[in-house]
Formats: sequence, structure tokens, C-alpha cells
Amino acid sequence: MAKRETAKCTLCRREGTKLYLKGARCDSPKCAFQRRDYPPGMHPFRRGKISEYGVRFREKQRCKRTFGLREAQFRRFFAAAERAPGNTGENLFGFLERRLDNVLYRSGLAISRRQAREMIAHGLVFVNGRRLNRSSYVVEANDVIRPRAKDNAEALFKGNRDLTKNRAVPSWLEVQPEPLEVRVIAAPKGDEIGQGFEPQLIVEIAAR
Repeated sequence: MAKRETAKCTLCRREGTKLYLKGARCDSPKCAFQRRDYPPGMHPFRRGKISEYGVRFREKQRCKRTFGLREAQFRRFFAAAERAPGNTGENLFGFLERRLDNVLYRSGLAISRRQAREMIAHGLVFVNGRRLNRSSYVVEANDVIRPRAKDNAEALFKGNRDLTKNRAVPSWLEVQPEPLEVRVIAAPKGDEIGQGFEPQLIVEIAAR
């Protein structure tokens, strides 16, 4: 992921919702969005009515910032979603949900997607016994994700799991505590795809 100079909390305020970019801090009283739930800038309350194009653009930006994507990465996933059979919006979020960094976040082994990317980049994550350093890797059904077999690495993952024990794990993932591993039971589908997003709005602007 490219280095981002903008403060993470500013991104949440710009999109008008929590993107959970700082993990547990987003659920604490220190969350900047809770204290200032209005857009950043000098004149946040003087902005006019947003256009139909603006609604679609903001939805796409919210999707990119939530999953930590650059524009080129988003375009590659969207192109793959268009080529795949079925609904393009469901295909797109099916790919995004199955990204390796998102799987670590959804399963509670990482407190945020950014931390998950750091873990993967440092070689702490194995998929089917093979070490991977690509956060954009898309997992498949029956894949098994494990931490590196070293005490400090496994302790980090277990500590994160304890911190996120109240986070609901989606039904298409199964977390086993001993030995610590995540199994991909099936591809996400139905209500677990694109939660909180309007896929059709994103498709309409991305297909222009």
C-alpha cells in the first residue's frame, strides 16, 4: 500500500462514517470522528447539496479507503469482477472480502487492516503452509491461514484475538484457538457481501 500522508481520522470525517482504520481506538472515546463528526476543512458547514455524481464518487472513495486500496488496485479488482459471471457489485465485494489482509481483520487476528498488511509484509502469515507477503492475495475455500511458527509471532496474533473477542466473525470463516488458525469455509455471499455499502452506486461510477 502506498504511503498515505493524510491523517486516518480525517478520512473518516470526510466520508461521514467510521472506517475503523485505527482498530480499537475507533471504539474508544478518543475517536476523532465521535468528537468531531463533521467534514474536515475551514468551512465544513457551508457546502451545498451533493450531486448524483458526488454521491457515487463518495461511495467509491469510502470503499477504497475502507479496504486500503489505491485507484489502480481498485481498477484491477473491478475489471476482474466484470469478467466474472454474475452480478458485478457482488463479485467486486466478494474479491475485496477475500483479500488476505481483510481475512485477518475479519477473523480478529489483526486489530485493523493496516496492521494486517504490516504482518503480511513482515512474513508472519502462512497460507496452506506457504509464506505470503502480498496483502492483495485472494483466498479460496478450504484455505488455511496460520501465523509463523515462532513464539513472538503467535503471541501477537493471540493478543489481537483477545482484544477483538467481541468482533463478530463472518460465517464463511472459522477460527480455531489451538493451534491458532483461520479456515476459509466458503466464499462470502448474501448479506455478508458489501455490508454498509451500496455496490450498485460503485459499479455505476466505476463503469463510466
